Amino acid sequence: MSTAPQVATHVPPADPAHPAHPAVGAATSLLNAYTPGARFLATPGRTLLAHGAGRHVPHDERPLHERVNATLAEAGAAGQESPVVIGAVPFDHAAPAALSVPTALRIAPPLASDPLIALPVGVSGPADWRIRPVPEPEAYGAGVAAAVERMWRGEFSKVVLARTLELTSRTPLDLPAMLQRLARRDPLGHTFALPTGAGRTLIGASPELLVSRQGQRVVANPLAGSTPRSTDLAEDVRRAATLLESAKDLHEHAVVVDAVHQALAPHCTEVTVPARPTLIRTATMWHLSTTVTGTLASPDTSALALACALHPTPAVCGTPTTTARQVIAETEPFDRGFFTGVVGWGNARGDGEWIVTIRCAEAEERTLRLYAGAGIVAASEPEAETAETAAKFRTFLSAVGAEL
Repeated sequence: MSTAPQVATHVPPADPAHPAHPAVGAATSLLNAYTPGARFLATPGRTLLAHGAGRHVPHDERPLHERVNATLAEAGAAGQESPVVIGAVPFDHAAPAALSVPTALRIAPPLASDPLIALPVGVSGPADWRIRPVPEPEAYGAGVAAAVERMWRGEFSKVVLARTLELTSRTPLDLPAMLQRLARRDPLGHTFALPTGAGRTLIGASPELLVSRQGQRVVANPLAGSTPRSTDLAEDVRRAATLLESAKDLHEHAVVVDAVHQALAPHCTEVTVPARPTLIRTATMWHLSTTVTGTLASPDTSALALACALHPTPAVCGTPTTTARQVIAETEPFDRGFFTGVVGWGNARGDGEWIVTIRCAEAEERTLRLYAGAGIVAASEPEAETAETAAKFRTFLSAVGAEL
């Protein structure tokens, strides 16, 4: 008989710069102050709102973390106190990142610690959307079936295949309203709105911490293996318990956790990996979750350097990585851009939080491109994987008043 599902929510250690009992409204005031072009990031550890791109991280042949360290050092040498880099890194390592050291940064405690986050707000996105799936669900299912066939032939063991929805509105996008809905729907998650180019914004609410570093303490929280939630309580609990016992999902999760362990081990004196996953929940999904912790070997290894060593994990790409990337390029009829990349912040001491960029959309003028992916293994069924991506789309569709 299955035991009741375990539910865990990872919350990083408290930031000593913030009081144990923060002022009511401190975090929600930053959420309310967001305007397009600003950089907003809310994590279980803190809330950040940045304005002004004082220094952009350049795109050249140096490793990304070295370019970020140099940019932070330049900002400090120019007299900027406690500079912080914030922004987004794409799925493709060779593509330019959208990272900068802002001229103005406000930091507050996490949204979940602010009682005002529970109050309803009168925000609404446009209800009249034209929705175009790319690819069509049938074509996505065919891609899943082709990948499964190749896995049975032994070519690779897992690939994450994504699809998109292109939403077009008759009126300009209301990004602040979308951000409000995303943040208030799951204040314990990682909510972001970050400029990625002229007139373009990456906006979303991700459940997955790639890695954080605070002093010598390193935390990673890989998620892999999921199932849609149900509005019926008994059915919702049944689905959660079934996920905890699913051989397919447990195997998929174990592959990701092992990859995270192997990537962190060279940088840590010790790494602790729980024997079995627990569950975390969002408004729309249950996910298998493992919190991996470690002790950093060298203070010179930044959170971003760790993120680069981990990215992309099998949870967003597949395994082996090189083959999975090739299958993705051959199967997906679009460029992922910043989807399944990394968003976050880091400081000159090397501390920071970097989050896997899922449950997101790219916004430009009157158009949104939503992304959702599913981990495909040999036991995958096209219909089930298509349904899983549809469930993942609901996080963002609910924030804009749209239905699939």
